[in-house]
Amino acid sequence: MLTHVIISVTEAGALDVTVDGAPYRPPQEGGIWTRSTFGALLDAITADRTIAVRIEVRESDGSVFTDIIRARRRTTPPPPEIDPEQQRGKSKGAQGPELVEVTADGFVPGEDVAVAAIVSHTDATSTGSARSLLDKDQLGSLVRDGTGEVVLFGRVSGAVHVRRLP
Repeated sequence: MLTHVIISVTEAGALDVTVDGAPYRPPQEGGIWTRSTFGALLDAITADRTIAVRIEVRESDGSVFTDIIRARRRTTPPPPEIDPEQQRGKSKGAQGPELVEVTADGFVPGEDVAVAAIVSHTDATSTGSARSLLDKDQLGSLVRDGTGEVVLFGRVSGAVHVRRLP
């Protein structure tokens, strides 16, 4: 059985949280959960997304949003294999990855944002923006032929943004 989380949003934007019927308080004495701490709240409840939970958000206007936050293991991709022939032409200081930045707005602050062709995950900032740095070498032909695109998907908000890779 999944852990059941109910988050009731007050008119002032504070979050009243229960986990399996018991109040769930912020770690700091006298603190409150707010929309801007939503990501930290989910991380705390799910132990950094290592356990799955059923979450129900009840807005002050009466609307209700329900979702399953699935457990996932955060993994660091292995370093790219180095081609000795490519390395001959590079200086020692230029051996880092060539990164591409992909950004979009409209996410719930702190929510998990999937980046697809799913090569990475990122979290939305406290302003609801998301940012991901992608290694061009890992994206291969998506970047080289100029037709590559990625999707940023907010797992809580449902926000979807498609971006062409530069």
